[in-house]
Amino acid sequence: MHDQLSAVFAALADPTRRDLVARLAGGDATVGELAAPYDVSVQAVSKHLQVLERAGLVTKGRDAQRRPVHLEAEVFDLMTKWIERYQRQAEERAQRLDVVLADMQDRQEHPPQEGTAS
Repeated sequence: MHDQLSAVFAALADPTRRDLVARLAGGDATVGELAAPYDVSVQAVSKHLQVLERAGLVTKGRDAQRRPVHLEAEVFDLMTKWIERYQRQAEERAQRLDVVLADMQDRQEHPPQEGTAS
């Protein structure tokens, strides 16, 4: 199954790519600027950027001689919606568990009297 969400999560599975995304969150940068802090070639960083680009996380523009890489932040909306869906479900399960545990605690503190139904 190859969908955009899977591609985004797969692209972000690599720590270097997550770092590139974090740096691009501060603004556009060229491949050379992005490669500068790493002890790898510009070509290696370009390959990481290609993965991010295929996932829809970044685009490359053209500004005269400069080719800035731009973070496509709206892709994070897709991830956020997916995460929030499962977060809501987990919170609902936790609330139901809280009710059950409170009921158990109440029964321990106030056991039914003999001859009465529980």
